[in-house]
Formats: sequence, structure tokens, C-alpha cells
Amino acid sequence: MTQAKKNRILYLIAGVFIALSSVFLFFEQFWFLGLPIALAVIAVAIFRLDWLFLLITLLTPFSINVENIGGGFGLHLPTEPLMFGLMVVFLIRVFQDSYFDSKVMRHPLTLAIFINTFWIFISCFTSEEPLVSVKFLLSRLWFVVGFFFIATQVFRDSNNIRRFLWMYIVPLTVVGIYTIIVHSTHNFDQKPAHWVMQPFFKDHTSYGAILAMFYPITWAYLWSKNLSINTKIVIGVIIAILTLAIILSYTRAAWVSLLGTLVVFGIVQFRVKWWIVIVMLGIGVGGYFSFEDQIFQKLEKNRQDSSDDIAEHVNSISNVATDASNLERINRWSAALRMFEERPIFGFGPGTYKFYYASYQHSSQLTIISTNFGNLGNAHSEYFGPLAEQGVLGLITLLIIMGIAIYKFIVVYYDTKSLEMRIALMGAFLGWITYIVHGVLNNYLDLDKANVPFWGFLALLVAVEVYHKNKSDEATAY
Repeated sequence: MTQAKKNRILYLIAGVFIALSSVFLFFEQFWFLGLPIALAVIAVAIFRLDWLFLLITLLTPFSINVENIGGGFGLHLPTEPLMFGLMVVFLIRVFQDSYFDSKVMRHPLTLAIFINTFWIFISCFTSEEPLVSVKFLLSRLWFVVGFFFIATQVFRDSNNIRRFLWMYIVPLTVVGIYTIIVHSTHNFDQKPAHWVMQPFFKDHTSYGAILAMFYPITWAYLWSKNLSINTKIVIGVIIAILTLAIILSYTRAAWVSLLGTLVVFGIVQFRVKWWIVIVMLGIGVGGYFSFEDQIFQKLEKNRQDSSDDIAEHVNSISNVATDASNLERINRWSAALRMFEERPIFGFGPGTYKFYYASYQHSSQLTIISTNFGNLGNAHSEYFGPLAEQGVLGLITLLIIMGIAIYKFIVVYYDTKSLEMRIALMGAFLGWITYIVHGVLNNYLDLDKANVPFWGFLALLVAVEVYHKNKSDEATAY
């Protein structure tokens, strides 16, 4: 086909589109204007799946949650529709080729994810709200397929590991700057801190959790030998912004999670033996149960509530006597345990906690922020939630994923030759650990912003072990 013919076809398509756009605009059908974007996304998905993957990563910190799109379902836009499309194109390719890297498929972490996902599928059949549970399963699938299975293949190019991390960090930093500016108009008070990050984040706890997940990564990259001084200065500025953002989020769980990473970092760097860690944990657990009454008596004396004063706000972390936020967590956990006791095997169904926990609250545990209807709440725990919704196997299969991941992160970190890969591994591991710690107090695996790094960091781990562990810095082209 000659260039003149190509040009005529192009002009014809453009003319048809302009004519149709005029008609649709006349009838106030504005959705048609999004067609070129949709076609471009489809083209990218077909020809460059890695580009679409990185685009979704870039857009995730900016995504906006639409609470009700019909049928009581919510959706994160534009990310979740793109993730669904990414999943569909990928699955079509896999079925057409009848191939996916067997090394990834046989990896123990992959097998653990399969088992956990399969149990979620099974518990949908016994769910009290089947439609809710199916939506939960579908969202879990496009998160796992997109940011674990596809990610492992995208990360075969070592440069994409760096791109993935920074394509999330940079827009997250922009959101942090926006939030700080808005917060400054309210004198950085504690109460406005709950909502100043909107519309990008629903509340300050999820905002703080995601900031904490990427905070260790920025510090890790300061150790890179391949970065210029100017680049490290930029990273230093980003660290300063994220530090301020985390402090001003007033998210106590995020602060605690970052302290947890310091402990883990020390264990890994000083190569503390496994048996010593297990013994110390055993002593800690045994000490708690031995002095449980004395501990609670001490905690009940703390009546420092949440405050604008950072020091007082930190002190309120251990207030289980008067702090409404802490007491509400205990209320939600207790309700989850009662739900588990009633349905220990299959639970109430994935995603259903918020619809049923109200009747399992005890009047003695209700707080000023409790509701008799219990509507739109969650278990405030990544562990109690699955226990109530998916039964004992839901929690066990999740804990298996976490246990394998922690073990593999440390082992692969020690075995990896490339310093740059070790940096990426350590940053991702510590960031992932912040979520594991934070998960005791909150749960966000229904959010795109948490799922992208949660599964993406695990994909990074698998990709490094399978494809890059034995390569030198020169071979990684970092």
C-alpha cells in the first residue's frame, strides 16, 4: 500500500470520527469522545502488554473510587477496568499459546497463591451474599493475574523492576504534595488529616499504609552505585516529602509498621539465626500470656486520646481505655471472632463482613463511632477479616503465602549476586513487611492502591529468583 493510500484511509477515518463525534455531541452522548482512548488502550494491550502494565501502575496512585456504580458495587477508576482488560488479553494469549513459564508456575509462592484463590472460589458457593463474593473473587483475580502473573513476565527485563517501583513512587509523591498543601490550609490539624487526601485516598489510614509501603524503597535506592549524585538528591527530596506526608497522615498503624521494618532489617542485615528469632517470639508470646492481666492494667491507665500533638498522638497508640479508634478495632475484631465461631469452616463469604458484623457486636464493646447497623464497615484486620469471611482455611492459606514470601525474600536476598537486585529486593521486602504489620490493625486488599504493591512485590521476588538471581550488575543492564 502506497503512502498516499495510507494517508487517504487515515483522513477518511478521521473524517468519519469527527462526523460521528458531532452527532453524538449534539445528542449529549459524551462517552463517544473516550473511544480513541479505549482503542489506544486495546492496541497497547494487544501489542505491548508491558506498557499497559506500567501505565496502570502509574495511574494507580491517582485512581478514584466510585462508591456505587449499580447493585451496591464500587469501582476504582480508571485502574480496575484497565486491570480487567489486562487480565482478559493475557488469559487469551496464554490459552492461545498453551504456555506459561513453568518455573514461575512451580514456584512455591505461586502454588500458595493458587490454593488461597481456590479456597476463595470455594467459599463463594457457601456465601451469604453470592454476588458480593463473586465480585470479591473477580477483583482478586484481576489483581493477582495483572500484578503477580503478568508482572513476573514483565520483570524478566530487569529494567522494568525499577520502572515499576518508580512509576508508583513518583505519582504517590505528587499525591503527597497535594495532600500537604491542602492540609496546610487547615493548619495541619489532626481532624482534617482524615480527609485531606481525598479524592485519591478514601481516608488517612489507607493513605498512610501505602506511603509506608514505598518509604523503605526510596531509602534503599540511595545505596545504588549506578545512580548519579543529582538523581540521589532527587531521591532525597522525595524521601523528605514522604517523611512529612507519613507524619502528617496521623496514621499510627503506619508509624508502627515502619518501626517493624527496622527490626526486620536488623535481623536480615546481621543474619540473625532463625532459631533465635523463633525463641525471641516464643518468649514474647509467653511473656504476654504470663503477664496479661498486669499488661492490661497498665494499658487501661493510659487515657491519652488522639491529638494534634504528635507526641500525644503516638502515646494514644496504647490507649485501650478511652480512645474510640482503638476500642472500635477491638469491637470489630471481637465481632469477627464471633462470626468465625458460628461458621468456622467456610465463613460468611468473601467480602461479606460489613453486611453481617452488626448483629455480632456486644453492647458493652460499642463505641461512639459504632453503628447499630454496622453498615459499610470492615474488620480492621487483614487476618480477622478472612477468618470471618472465608473460615479457618481462608486465614491459613493467606498465612502460608506470607510465610513462604518472608522465607523466600530473605533467602533470595542472600543468594542474589547483583547489588542493584539486592537493593530492589530489600526495598520491596521491607515495604511488603510494613503491610503485613499494618494488616494487624487494618485491611486494604480490596483497594487497587494496596493490591498493586502487595502482589507486585511478590512478583518481583519470584522474578529475581527465577530470572536474575545469578546475574551480575553488568548482566542485569540496570
